[in-house]
Amino acid sequence: LITGATGGIGYSLVDKFNLLGGSILATGTNEDKLNDLKKKYSKIKTLKFDISKHDEIENLIDKVSSELDGLDILINNAGITIDNLSLRMKKDEWEKVININLSSTFYLCKYAIKKMLKNKYGKIVNITSIVGHTGNLGQSNYSASKAGIESMSKSIALEVAKRNITVNCIAPGFIETKMTKEILEKNKDN
Repeated sequence: LITGATGGIGYSLVDKFNLLGGSILATGTNEDKLNDLKKKYSKIKTLKFDISKHDEIENLIDKVSSELDGLDILINNAGITIDNLSLRMKKDEWEKVININLSSTFYLCKYAIKKMLKNKYGKIVNITSIVGHTGNLGQSNYSASKAGIESMSKSIALEVAKRNITVNCIAPGFIETKMTKEILEKNKDN
Protein backbone atom coordinates (compact mmCIF):
# COMPACT_ATOMS: atom_id res chain seq x y z
CA LEU A 1 0.00 0.00 0.00
CA ILE A 2 1.42 3.36 -1.05
CA THR A 3 -0.45 6.43 0.22
CA GLY A 4 -0.04 9.79 -1.46
CA ALA A 5 0.71 8.05 -4.74
CA THR A 6 -0.48 11.00 -6.81
CA GLY A 7 2.23 13.34 -5.49
CA GLY A 8 5.79 13.62 -6.76
CA ILE A 9 7.46 11.20 -4.35
CA GLY A 10 4.49 8.85 -4.30
CA TYR A 11 4.40 8.59 -8.08
CA SER A 12 8.11 7.70 -8.07
CA LEU A 13 7.52 5.07 -5.38
CA VAL A 14 4.82 3.43 -7.49
CA ASP A 15 7.21 3.45 -10.45
CA LYS A 16 9.99 1.78 -8.44
CA PHE A 17 7.80 -0.87 -6.82
CA ASN A 18 6.24 -1.64 -10.20
CA LEU A 19 9.73 -2.20 -11.66
CA LEU A 20 10.43 -4.59 -8.76
CA GLY A 21 7.28 -6.56 -9.61
CA GLY A 22 5.29 -5.66 -6.50
CA SER A 23 1.54 -6.02 -6.17
CA ILE A 24 0.59 -2.41 -5.50
CA LEU A 25 -2.49 -0.61 -4.31
CA ALA A 26 -1.92 3.13 -4.69
CA THR A 27 -4.09 5.72 -2.96
CA GLY A 28 -4.41 9.46 -3.32
CA THR A 29 -7.03 12.17 -3.58
CA ASN A 30 -6.46 13.19 -7.21
CA GLU A 31 -8.64 10.90 -9.32
CA ASP A 32 -7.13 12.06 -12.63
CA LYS A 33 -3.60 11.18 -11.48
CA LEU A 34 -4.81 7.84 -10.11
CA ASN A 35 -6.31 7.11 -13.54
CA ASP A 36 -2.99 8.07 -15.15
CA LEU A 37 -1.18 5.62 -12.85
CA LYS A 38 -3.68 2.89 -13.73
CA LYS A 39 -3.14 3.49 -17.46
CA LYS A 40 0.64 3.57 -17.12
CA TYR A 41 0.82 0.48 -14.90
CA SER A 42 -2.00 -1.87 -15.82
CA LYS A 43 -1.15 -4.33 -13.01
CA ILE A 44 -1.56 -1.92 -10.12
CA LYS A 45 -4.76 -1.19 -8.27
CA THR A 46 -5.75 2.35 -7.37
CA LEU A 47 -8.21 3.77 -4.90
CA LYS A 48 -9.22 7.35 -4.27
CA PHE A 49 -8.96 7.79 -0.52
CA ASP A 50 -8.69 10.74 1.84
CA ILE A 51 -6.51 9.68 4.78
CA SER A 52 -7.92 12.50 6.94
CA LYS A 53 -11.07 10.36 7.33
CA HIS A 54 -9.75 8.43 10.31
CA ASP A 55 -12.98 6.49 10.82
CA GLU A 56 -12.51 4.91 7.37
CA ILE A 57 -8.85 3.86 7.69
CA GLU A 58 -9.53 0.45 9.22
CA ASN A 59 -11.89 -0.34 6.33
CA LEU A 60 -9.22 0.85 3.88
CA ILE A 61 -6.66 -1.53 5.38
CA ASP A 62 -9.19 -4.41 5.25
CA LYS A 63 -9.92 -3.63 1.59
CA VAL A 64 -6.21 -3.39 0.68
CA SER A 65 -5.47 -6.67 2.45
CA SER A 66 -8.31 -8.35 0.59
CA GLU A 67 -7.40 -6.85 -2.80
CA LEU A 68 -3.70 -7.74 -2.49
CA ASP A 69 -4.22 -11.07 -0.72
CA GLY A 70 -2.44 -9.70 2.35
CA LEU A 71 -0.51 -6.61 3.31
CA ASP A 72 3.27 -6.94 3.51
CA ILE A 73 4.43 -3.34 3.02
CA LEU A 74 2.89 -0.01 3.96
CA ILE A 75 4.46 3.20 2.73
CA ASN A 76 2.97 6.23 4.47
CA ASN A 77 3.83 8.93 1.98
CA ALA A 78 0.71 11.12 1.96
CA GLY A 79 1.10 14.54 3.51
CA ILE A 80 0.34 18.22 3.12
CA THR A 81 1.84 21.58 3.89
CA ILE A 82 -0.01 24.74 4.90
CA ASP A 83 2.76 27.22 5.57
CA ASN A 84 2.47 30.28 7.74
CA LEU A 85 4.55 32.01 10.39
CA SER A 86 3.74 30.65 13.85
CA LEU A 87 2.30 33.96 15.05
CA ARG A 88 -0.04 34.10 12.06
CA MET A 89 -0.89 30.39 11.89
CA LYS A 90 -4.59 29.75 12.23
CA LYS A 91 -5.90 26.93 14.38
CA ASP A 92 -7.20 25.01 11.36
CA GLU A 93 -3.81 25.34 9.57
CA TRP A 94 -2.10 23.70 12.55
CA GLU A 95 -4.75 21.02 13.08
CA LYS A 96 -5.15 20.01 9.44
CA VAL A 97 -1.42 19.39 8.94
CA ILE A 98 -1.08 17.48 12.23
CA ASN A 99 -4.27 15.52 11.46
CA ILE A 100 -3.22 14.42 7.97
CA ASN A 101 0.52 14.04 8.40
CA LEU A 102 0.81 12.63 11.92
CA SER A 103 -2.54 11.26 13.08
CA SER A 104 -3.36 9.57 9.78
CA THR A 105 0.07 7.94 9.72
CA PHE A 106 -0.56 6.57 13.21
CA TYR A 107 -3.93 5.06 12.25
CA LEU A 108 -2.56 3.56 9.04
CA CYS A 109 0.26 1.95 11.03
CA LYS A 110 -2.08 0.72 13.75
CA TYR A 111 -4.47 -1.09 11.41
CA ALA A 112 -1.75 -2.35 9.05
CA ILE A 113 0.12 -3.86 12.00
CA LYS A 114 -2.98 -5.90 12.92
CA LYS A 115 -2.78 -7.54 9.47
CA MET A 116 0.98 -7.93 9.63
CA LEU A 117 0.82 -9.62 13.04
CA LYS A 118 -1.42 -12.31 11.55
CA ASN A 119 1.09 -12.82 8.71
CA LYS A 120 4.04 -12.70 11.14
CA TYR A 121 5.76 -10.31 8.72
CA GLY A 122 5.61 -6.69 7.66
CA LYS A 123 7.48 -3.58 6.65
CA ILE A 124 6.34 -0.03 7.30
CA VAL A 125 8.15 2.95 5.82
CA ASN A 126 7.04 6.38 6.96
CA ILE A 127 8.14 9.27 4.77
CA THR A 128 9.14 12.16 7.00
CA SER A 129 11.27 15.17 6.11
CA ILE A 130 14.61 16.71 6.97
CA VAL A 131 12.65 19.65 8.44
CA GLY A 132 11.55 17.30 11.22
CA HIS A 133 15.18 17.61 12.37
CA THR A 134 15.99 21.18 11.37
CA GLY A 135 12.73 23.11 11.43
CA ASN A 136 11.92 25.55 8.66
CA LEU A 137 10.66 29.12 8.48
CA GLY A 138 6.87 29.14 8.30
CA GLN A 139 6.54 25.40 8.78
CA SER A 140 6.14 24.83 12.52
CA ASN A 141 3.08 22.64 11.88
CA TYR A 142 4.76 20.58 9.14
CA SER A 143 8.05 20.28 11.07
CA ALA A 144 6.21 19.15 14.19
CA SER A 145 4.21 16.57 12.26
CA LYS A 146 7.31 15.08 10.64
CA ALA A 147 9.30 15.04 13.90
CA GLY A 148 6.30 13.39 15.53
CA ILE A 149 6.24 10.68 12.86
CA GLU A 150 9.89 9.89 13.60
CA SER A 151 9.39 9.57 17.35
CA MET A 152 6.17 7.63 16.90
CA SER A 153 7.87 5.27 14.44
CA LYS A 154 10.65 4.52 16.93
CA SER A 155 8.09 3.63 19.59
CA ILE A 156 6.03 1.44 17.27
CA ALA A 157 9.19 -0.25 15.97
CA LEU A 158 10.09 -1.26 19.52
CA GLU A 159 6.60 -2.65 20.05
CA VAL A 160 6.59 -4.90 16.97
CA ALA A 161 10.25 -5.78 16.34
CA LYS A 162 9.98 -9.22 17.94
CA ARG A 163 7.05 -9.98 15.63
CA ASN A 164 9.13 -9.72 12.44
CA ILE A 165 7.72 -6.28 11.60
CA THR A 166 10.01 -3.34 10.91
CA VAL A 167 9.11 0.34 11.05
CA ASN A 168 11.48 2.85 9.51
CA CYS A 169 11.50 6.45 8.34
CA ILE A 170 12.99 8.10 5.33
CA ALA A 171 13.60 11.84 5.72
CA PRO A 172 14.22 13.39 2.31
CA GLY A 173 15.57 16.87 1.96
CA PHE A 174 13.91 19.26 -0.45
CA ILE A 175 12.93 17.37 -3.58
CA GLU A 176 11.34 19.45 -6.27
CA THR A 177 7.71 18.40 -6.40
CA LYS A 178 4.50 20.36 -6.77
CA MET A 179 4.23 20.52 -2.97
CA THR A 180 7.76 21.93 -2.44
CA LYS A 181 8.03 24.15 -5.52
CA GLU A 182 6.79 27.26 -3.67
CA ILE A 183 9.14 26.60 -0.73
CA LEU A 184 12.10 26.18 -3.08
CA GLU A 185 11.25 29.40 -4.91
CA LYS A 186 11.02 31.37 -1.63
CA ASN A 187 14.37 30.06 -0.40
CA LYS A 188 16.29 30.05 -3.68
CA ASP A 189 18.48 32.99 -2.66
CA ASN A 190 19.11 31.82 0.93
